[in-house]
Amino acid sequence: MNRTFPIFLAFLVMGVADAMGPMSDAVKAQYQLSNVMSTLLSFFVFIAFAVFSVPGGVMAARMGKKKLLLLGLGLNAAAMLVPTLMAPGFAVLLACIFVLGVGTTFLQVAGNPIMRDVNPPAYSRNLSLAQGIKGLGSASSTYLVTAVGSIAIFQGMGWRGSFPVFFVLMAVALVSVAFVKVDETKADVPPSIGSSLSLLKEPVFALAVLGIFLYVGAEASMGRFLFPGLKDMGVDEKTASKFGPALFFALLTVGRLLGGALMTIMSARTCFRLSALLGMLGAGGMMTGNHGLAIAGVIVGGLGFANIWPMLFSITVEEKPERASELSGLMCMAISGGAIVPLVMGKLVDMKLGSMAFVVPAACFAYLFLLSLKGGKKAA
Repeated sequence: MNRTFPIFLAFLVMGVADAMGPMSDAVKAQYQLSNVMSTLLSFFVFIAFAVFSVPGGVMAARMGKKKLLLLGLGLNAAAMLVPTLMAPGFAVLLACIFVLGVGTTFLQVAGNPIMRDVNPPAYSRNLSLAQGIKGLGSASSTYLVTAVGSIAIFQGMGWRGSFPVFFVLMAVALVSVAFVKVDETKADVPPSIGSSLSLLKEPVFALAVLGIFLYVGAEASMGRFLFPGLKDMGVDEKTASKFGPALFFALLTVGRLLGGALMTIMSARTCFRLSALLGMLGAGGMMTGNHGLAIAGVIVGGLGFANIWPMLFSITVEEKPERASELSGLMCMAISGGAIVPLVMGKLVDMKLGSMAFVVPAACFAYLFLLSLKGGKKAA
């Protein structure tokens, strides 16, 4: 546990990037921006994953995962320090948010495979727990952004009040990781971006990367359309708010924390199969348009969505652990599915298909369930 704690702490601060979305309204008012311009905060975080994930995987393999983790934490600390010390112009703020996105990308790329290096036998279990801790970081960071106005010491800073706390967390994580000893699994030949992308020629990796793309897209679609979807079914606004995204993301966090315990009694592949099935049934419940089945779908879906990432990631890395850094880069690049798949669902919603628009996350999870039935070199 002594070696895993600093890595868990790194996963906790990964969640800070998720707070940039809720901060957009305050930033919009401060800088008198349009809705489109204010969404650039979350966009700049998101685009960093698409651009820097594969290069990050190459860097992790060449310079070491621990060093990349330290670089990511250093970038994040610097990004949080500037708004802590001054009220930046909007362009400077966007630059800080982009640096935060790059740093968080490096944390994801290095953090997922380094968990295997610090404790190989408990990899899948620890990775599932780490994703739950990241969820706690996301939830607490988002809450801090909205609650900071009631904290006396930060009231004078307005919307910038959460940045000092974020900076301290990054600094503590940086120091903790710096002192942890890691025996890293390394590739025999230093990789390049070309060699990393060449892994996609192997079906087992191409299918897994597509799986991550669809999973993240399905999760983003549920988060975006659960609330309006429930209201369109005739559910009142208060109930839709209570049993929509708030419940879904709470269950994601609970499910990820429980996933660590679940991995003590079943294999990663069995857990992946069960999670994919629950996710598919949950999205299917939303498709019915029935109030009771839809809310049940949110509950079942939240638990099913929870452990797809750590299970699919760990299963895939076990195929070629010596190339874990490159695989991590490819799969983090697939996070861009969160930008693409919701557009498809949005188009179906615009076509007035109502609850049937939830066929998009259902189809994504149907693919994941079929993928879970496929064996692999390390199949269990």
